[in-house]
Amino acid sequence: MGKRAFDMLFSAAALLVLSPLLVVVALAVKLDSPGPVFFRQVRCGLHGRRFGMLKLRTMVVDAEARRAEILELNEMDGPVFKIKNDPRITGVGRFLRRWSIDELPQLWNVLRGDMSLVGPRPPIPSEVAHYTWWQRRRISVKPGLTCVWQVWGRNRVSFKRWVEMDLFYIDNWSIWMDLKLIVHTFRAVLRGTGM
Repeated sequence: MGKRAFDMLFSAAALLVLSPLLVVVALAVKLDSPGPVFFRQVRCGLHGRRFGMLKLRTMVVDAEARRAEILELNEMDGPVFKIKNDPRITGVGRFLRRWSIDELPQLWNVLRGDMSLVGPRPPIPSEVAHYTWWQRRRISVKPGLTCVWQVWGRNRVSFKRWVEMDLFYIDNWSIWMDLKLIVHTFRAVLRGTGM
């Protein structure tokens, strides 16, 4: 209950404070490339329940259709698909990703209760379909806007290590740990290394 109350207060306050920035960024996204301002993607939440996760659009409109063309560029093992210098990213999108501004609309997902501020990142259903029995424990809690992997792992660790980091968080969760991860996330964002 304490975690949910903190999520609601923090996300509501952050959305209020950041709303002028979001308006400016939304305009930049619209002017930079044709297509919608927001990108909504189906993700798996608590116990695999699906929800629409919001992001500011950082890629070209047909990015999902073009994914098959660049599968060989994938830098992660396991069921995850990630490319540091993805050719589908727009000019404004590159800037938004560097400073993690594209993630800010997920504060709405936190306010709605789909996500928490801190927790394992929400996977897409096709990734979950390939999880082993022990990896499925990642979705035993609400997914988060930030997590241990976001701060200390990123593309530097294997998918197995990523899951181990998430399970460490799940098994050792505390409000104090959440606060520390939020502080470390701010540091990572201010360094321009993404979130």
